[in-house]
Amino acid sequence: MAERSTAAVDVADNSGDEPLTAQADQSTADEVAQNPQRDTDNDQVQGGGGTEGPGKAAPPELHSGHKLARRYRLEECVTRLDGFSSWRAVDEKLRRAVGVHILPSDHPRARSVLAAARSSALLGDPRFVQVLDAVEENDLVYVVHEWLPDATELTALLAAGPLEVHEAYQMVSQVSSAMAAAHREGLAHLRLNPNAVLRTSSGQWRIRGLAVNAALRGISSDTPQRTDTEAIGALLYAALTQRWPYENDAYGLSGLPKDIGLIAPDQVRAGVHRGLSELAMRALANDGATASRHESPCTTPEELVKAIGEMPRIRPPEPTFTAPPEYQRTTYQQGTYGRQTARPGAPQPMSAPPPPLQSRTGKALKWAVSALLIAALGLGSWQLADALMDHGGKSDDTNQTQTTDGNDKNAKKVTSNGRPIAVQRARDFDPFGDQSEKPADIGKVFDDSTSTYWQTDFYKGANFGNLKPGLGVIVDLGKVQQVGKVTISFVGSTAVELRSVSSAGDTWPTSYDSYTTVAKGEGESVTLKPGQTLKTRYLLVWLTKLPLQADEGTYRGRVADIKVTG
Repeated sequence: MAERSTAAVDVADNSGDEPLTAQADQSTADEVAQNPQRDTDNDQVQGGGGTEGPGKAAPPELHSGHKLARRYRLEECVTRLDGFSSWRAVDEKLRRAVGVHILPSDHPRARSVLAAARSSALLGDPRFVQVLDAVEENDLVYVVHEWLPDATELTALLAAGPLEVHEAYQMVSQVSSAMAAAHREGLAHLRLNPNAVLRTSSGQWRIRGLAVNAALRGISSDTPQRTDTEAIGALLYAALTQRWPYENDAYGLSGLPKDIGLIAPDQVRAGVHRGLSELAMRALANDGATASRHESPCTTPEELVKAIGEMPRIRPPEPTFTAPPEYQRTTYQQGTYGRQTARPGAPQPMSAPPPPLQSRTGKALKWAVSALLIAALGLGSWQLADALMDHGGKSDDTNQTQTTDGNDKNAKKVTSNGRPIAVQRARDFDPFGDQSEKPADIGKVFDDSTSTYWQTDFYKGANFGNLKPGLGVIVDLGKVQQVGKVTISFVGSTAVELRSVSSAGDTWPTSYDSYTTVAKGEGESVTLKPGQTLKTRYLLVWLTKLPLQADEGTYRGRVADIKVTG
């Protein structure tokens, strides 16, 4: 194979960081497990002030409890290297955790770090961990960024094994499109590795350290797009194989065997998706190594996005449902409930028959009850006759009929008996898009908790970015039942339609046209009542307008709870 590019060598050698000893490597791994937000990239962590090489600026003398700008209280140092330190801190003004990079203002890279942080902050893309502040004061330069307590590094995910194929597909898709957007604005990462890629609890992938991580370490590249593209290829390779695609071990992953060169992921591990394997090779190898597969190399994130779009879409795994246990009827013998049961084989004591009620008190009670019933029947008959006569005087036409539908305001209201109907299972429904959104969380819509939720992907507009008319959740009631009302709890005000289907089979109706709208509403907690008697097994909660999620700056629907009442 021809000689690799300089950019590829930088990635393989961890961008020039000094290798760790076995002891330091273990301590770093332990700290990663305890601290998912640390940004070491295999940097050596020192407990005290640290020692620096000749000519390097000494790190500032800071300690836990120190405040910056009377606002950011330092809590824990997670990295100390090459004249700068990184901390977990608390923004006391907004009462939230943040991360802070600190270096002396006379550090040779202080100006470039400030410039990189301010450029990254201007991008404002929610797929990146956001830079919140970049300040120079009191002989210090510090950069404040988001801290995501619910996020997990790709390093930690890969410690448990390779990613599931759909998860790897989502990771490379989201990271590639994010980096393509950054490069269109003239920003590069140059330190894109498993420590810089995070998966949030909602399943979204986010990238931290855009431009800033490279500036902190003084890294630059003549071919930044090629460098980031190869880094994405390395991430995908590691996600598919749990191996680092170079000879050196890195990020807790074993490297490839020496002297065999770069081989395709599907040759490293059995069962690897062929299309993703080829995609990783197209991003990693730009010297003809993929020629045998008749695929052109990808040298920019934009080309990688295009290649992903040309692939057959990878569907998520079908959700598995556990059937509820069959109802076990319990019988009790008269005279034994609440008593100790005799051992098997022992003779059972005979129960004495109840004494007959033949007392005078019993007879008197029966006559009194009979008299009350007769009086009540007489009074009811008189009131009924009076009501019929009054109705007859007001209307001469006793054969009037009226046809109504679910949207007719004059329709006769269907009363609910208040009996809760248990949702047996549910699934996401996206007939105008990918057919599936966040299927792993679908059980949260009927777990009787409003603190958990299923959510859609994010869109750049309340109307699904004008990409589709809506999407939703199908709930299965187990059998055809009369539905009186459906109460839905959302996170954020959401427009919704309740749709039903007459089918009672065991197979989900998968056609949008199979469902008919029976009620509509909008709000954070919406109760939808059909205008007419509704008997169905399958209900479709169809979202038509999404709320703005302030924590992300994007539009997405979040369904916290669905309750069905008979």
